[in-house]
Amino acid sequence: MANVNFESLAEATSGAVGALVSTTVLYPLDTCKTKFQAEVGSHGQKKYRKLSDVLFEAISKGQILSLYQGLGTKNLQSVIAQFVYFYGYSYFKRLYLVKSGFKSIGTTVNLIIAAFAGACTAIITQPLDTAASRMQTSAFGKSKGLWETLSNGSLSEAFDGLSISLVLTSNPAIQYTVFDQLKERFIQRQQSKQSASGSAGSSPESLSAFSAFLLGAMSKSVATIITYPLIRCKVMIQASNHEDESNEPKSKSNKTISGCLSSIWKEEGIPGLFKGLQAQILKTVLSSALLLMIKEKISRFTWITMLALRRYLLVSKKRVKNA
Repeated sequence: MANVNFESLAEATSGAVGALVSTTVLYPLDTCKTKFQAEVGSHGQKKYRKLSDVLFEAISKGQILSLYQGLGTKNLQSVIAQFVYFYGYSYFKRLYLVKSGFKSIGTTVNLIIAAFAGACTAIITQPLDTAASRMQTSAFGKSKGLWETLSNGSLSEAFDGLSISLVLTSNPAIQYTVFDQLKERFIQRQQSKQSASGSAGSSPESLSAFSAFLLGAMSKSVATIITYPLIRCKVMIQASNHEDESNEPKSKSNKTISGCLSSIWKEEGIPGLFKGLQAQILKTVLSSALLLMIKEKISRFTWITMLALRRYLLVSKKRVKNA
């Protein structure tokens, strides 16, 4: 059991560090995307007609550093979320293998474990996620601190968008399903080419690193497109009530999925459901690639560190007993 805990801890630590770096690097894009998604209005009433307008506003007001407002909270949320997710995923996966006696996990069980770990993560980190969204969507230069942001509303408001977050745990399941379908078609095509040429190259069952990256990006994009209306609704529900110095509180209907969808439909029509989609895909794909790349780079170092720590604790325990 000790091995399970340390391996899970190593996985969680690597994922948390990867999340910290990727979140910081892409944060200005994330802020622009979030403010752009949160705005709802007819064409003549829109403040931001395109994503770049958010950036130009920050520059024109001399508030370029405000693109980083809420970075500390977002980093805290990302680190905790990735730590909880990777620890929970690794722990539950190993627990399943021990209890079932199987040597490997099937795709279905793997997705269930991933969804369960994602749900636990969403519940634990939702207040931080809500606070970060409110900070990002506040007027430039007027973002408040974490405690002040959360204390402005009730406890239930700190969990705004939780139901959508739980639904969005299905995103990885969609991604992996699409990835498997694309991989199967890709391999069949490679097999057909090899049969036609009569060559016997490397095993067609495996993908090159570049092919895997492309298929992974495509599958993640498809999953994002399918779930995007919910992603935008979540941002709208969590957004600050005081953007543009307006003190009008949101109506209760606009804090529900149906209320948000109805508002988008009336003001922007069907295209509004996918407003900011390109930025979301760009940010999601880059973030996933950076996170996994950094995680893989430091995972070996993290594991060695954990082993050294474990050995130190065992030696210290023996010395205490001998004394």
